Amino acid sequence: MSDYRAEFVEFAVDSQVLCFGEFKTKAGRLSPYFFNAGLFNDGEKLKRLGEFYAKAIVDSGIAFDVMFGPAYKGIPLAASIVIALAGMGRNVPFAFNRKEAKDHGEGGTVVGAPLQGRVLIVDDVISAGTSVRESVDLIRASGAAPAGVVIALDRMERGRGDKSAVQEVREQYDIPVVAVVTLDNLVEFLERDANRRTELQAVANYRENYGV
Repeated sequence: MSDYRAEFVEFAVDSQVLCFGEFKTKAGRLSPYFFNAGLFNDGEKLKRLGEFYAKAIVDSGIAFDVMFGPAYKGIPLAASIVIALAGMGRNVPFAFNRKEAKDHGEGGTVVGAPLQGRVLIVDDVISAGTSVRESVDLIRASGAAPAGVVIALDRMERGRGDKSAVQEVREQYDIPVVAVVTLDNLVEFLERDANRRTELQAVANYRENYGV
């Protein structure tokens, strides 16, 4: 596991964003872990989060012109990432959307930079792929093209069929999907700590039932 990936898992656990126990997912499954990006909720955490995303984006080599953060969690994510990229010497424009169109002022649903060229979508996770689908539709309606999607965690588990939500997005839109960390990285973290054997076994059992 590359250094920043291992560091990100530890950061998420320390921030209680990544928790272990028993949690019911949207699909009705009982998961032994839960990732709540909403708990990256202060300046220091958001700063570090943006830096981790920026490293993953640079690592991926995805070419893009504009960053897009879908409402709502994608908005602070996009802002923190472009700040981190600026600190690395790359100044990137970004935009986000409103849930409802505004009929006064600048109007419309998109706020920030114009959606043009290649647009990189950033979000926390992909569950059903709804947010990505809405983002792709909005980007294409603006005459731009989706360049890819970057998320914090790929759970690597089946969606409605035999493929994961991430795999479905990759295939449906023919775009790359990059995760800062995956379930593999989470397993590596648990394997390194002898005090986490119970969590490791629970994750292994869950993966056997629902993994891809």
